[in-house]
Amino acid sequence: MERTEIRVGTRGSALARTQTGWVVDQFRARGHEVSVELVSTRGDVVTDVPIAGIRGGDGVFVRELERALLDGRIDAAVHSFKDLPTAVTPGLELACVPLRASPFDAFVGRAAPTIDQLPPRAVVGTSSVRRVMQLRARRPDLEVRSVRGNVDTRLRQLDEGVCDGLILAAAGLGRLGLEQRITEVLRPDAFWPAVAQGALVVQIRSGDPRMAAVVSAIDDPSSHAAVRAERACLAALAGGCLAPVGAWARFEGDLLHLGACVLGPNGAGIATIEARAVAGAAETPEELGRRVAEDLRRLGADDLLALGREAEGRLRQG
Repeated sequence: MERTEIRVGTRGSALARTQTGWVVDQFRARGHEVSVELVSTRGDVVTDVPIAGIRGGDGVFVRELERALLDGRIDAAVHSFKDLPTAVTPGLELACVPLRASPFDAFVGRAAPTIDQLPPRAVVGTSSVRRVMQLRARRPDLEVRSVRGNVDTRLRQLDEGVCDGLILAAAGLGRLGLEQRITEVLRPDAFWPAVAQGALVVQIRSGDPRMAAVVSAIDDPSSHAAVRAERACLAALAGGCLAPVGAWARFEGDLLHLGACVLGPNGAGIATIEARAVAGAAETPEELGRRVAEDLRRLGADDLLALGREAEGRLRQG
């Protein structure tokens, strides 16, 4: 007899469990029996170094969940889409993107409510190279400190005075009911979000029609198309989920708009190049993403990314 229970895998952090809980509730509301399996990932265990300092940094929050899927221990895995490498793991499928939350970064200030109002030499916590570069381009007089751990841990460090402000994903704070901690929403063009930030993705095994039918019921086509465009742009730039690339795709009416930026060192400062396009007639999200990536390359993205790879170790360590 065919097993009817769905086993859903998730990381054990409060945010991951909250995100997965929302997906599980959607499945149960549609009559499915669901159990949840907690899977510890390397990114959860190693917290004393920046993410990029962990061996295999690209994908450290997802590899163990993918192995559990491939081994048949779980039927679906729920991820923050921005944590996934651009290369899809053979045998697995990124089958469903529910309605996307805010794609933007947020500043949580203790010493001041906005980045621009921080005093000189104030300390801002983040371990993201993309965020570090944009922060230094905007306020080179600030000190950047690597702060890792789950959202509660980072907020506790802020409250204890380890830093004067934090940059976090607005979506994560919102899903945890912590919107009131946000003192400034950071929007393009001043501050570009990570590719696929704010989006969840449900991953299943390829060739599993039962699970494909289950997850399709909660897919949001507009959100799915937007992140497909962003990820195609990142992949065309040969970037992984840790690359200093920002992007934001959204529908305005029936038209899919995509903007993206590449960040890198430029002498003593930080350079930013940007490109934008709107999907043409019958153009797929992937084609739009590749077109924007080509525009960025014509503007010098390859050289900027190469310089960034050489300097990223120094930038991460502040």
